[in-house]
Amino acid sequence: MTRRVVITGIGVLAPGGIGTTAFWNLLSSGRTATRGITLFDPAPFRSRVAAEVDFHPERHGLTSLEVRRMDRAAQFGVVATREALADSGLDLAAFDPYRIGIAMGTGVGAISGLDTAYRVASDEGRIAQVDHMYAPGHLYDHFVPSSFATEVAWAVGAEGPSTVVSTGCTSGIDSVAHAVDLIREGSADIMITGATDAPISPLTLACFDAIKATTALNEEPETASRPFDATRKGFVLGEGAAAFVLEELGAARRRGAHVYAEIAGYASRSSAFHMTGLRPDGREMAEAITVALDEARLDPGDLDYVNAHGSGTRQNDLHETAAYKLALGPHAHRTPVSSVKSMIGHSLGSVGSMEIAASVLAMEHHVVPPTANLRTPDPECDLDYVPLVARDHRTDAVLTVSSGFGGFQSAMVLARPDRRTA
Repeated sequence: MTRRVVITGIGVLAPGGIGTTAFWNLLSSGRTATRGITLFDPAPFRSRVAAEVDFHPERHGLTSLEVRRMDRAAQFGVVATREALADSGLDLAAFDPYRIGIAMGTGVGAISGLDTAYRVASDEGRIAQVDHMYAPGHLYDHFVPSSFATEVAWAVGAEGPSTVVSTGCTSGIDSVAHAVDLIREGSADIMITGATDAPISPLTLACFDAIKATTALNEEPETASRPFDATRKGFVLGEGAAAFVLEELGAARRRGAHVYAEIAGYASRSSAFHMTGLRPDGREMAEAITVALDEARLDPGDLDYVNAHGSGTRQNDLHETAAYKLALGPHAHRTPVSSVKSMIGHSLGSVGSMEIAASVLAMEHHVVPPTANLRTPDPECDLDYVPLVARDHRTDAVLTVSSGFGGFQSAMVLARPDRRTA
């Protein structure tokens, strides 16, 4: 029998507040955490808004040595993990450390640390042949994304399977799916998983400026992220992390754990179409959704809510709308859909895990978070995109999706365990 895997602990570090409670309060109130960039001077750039995390690592238990060693994204991951572990009620010291694994996702790795190191070593770009003696001593760890999993493993004492999944903007779903597989196949009993990214840096901003993917609504930072809205101008860059404790359903029930949700189905597909473009028919996303529903043994009509990728670009919004219609049929028009990126921005690889957290919390509270800033609906995006205000709604099964450059499309179905047959 396939082992059923559930979430028993959640930790979130997001724009608008640290911790799962602050995260849910932001989403359920429909408030936005987007603002003008404060982490550096954004004046030279086309897009000058972002969703930043107000983060002081020492206040969250990180030592000065850890702060010096770890990139900002690694710090996010460790802090989110500690909250998830405390939430789960697990005492990992009672487990065989070789049966505890790590699967962390990231889209751009330690980009903020690399950006800072390069600016120092190159004298703000004035020196072409940099002197490595000026580089920080932990630069190697910033170059190797696997250091994220290492830091989390050290933080919890895990000595089992350990990996970093980096598949662009689908990393936050794909890492959790990999963790599920490791439990199902018997390689681990406990998995710490999720994703972290801190991409708000001059280098990242310059890259997205070049292809005009990020918004130019700099005079209206609080409303600049506008998924499915006819006035949208691109996505708003964000940052943050979400972490989860996963375990087998029977074991969780035996110890009396609070089970948030079962990870019931998952699939990933790629269009192999274009580096940044999407097919307008949404066929590859629709295929991922269909396969994830099949694995979950649920029909489209069983879904109570869809947590959209909803980046706020016209291309993505049309692609997603088409995919939902193709995969869900008539139920696409009956199922509430919303994008939390309207409130927390797009943190690249980590946002998929943050959206899993949002989906689970929607199930926990039976509330569908809104799509903030959706005041002028795009007539081509004609589904129920829950504009502006959260909605009380019985939510027992949720679909969450992610879409990434290169044509990657991932879909995950979360459900209450009693919603499914064994």
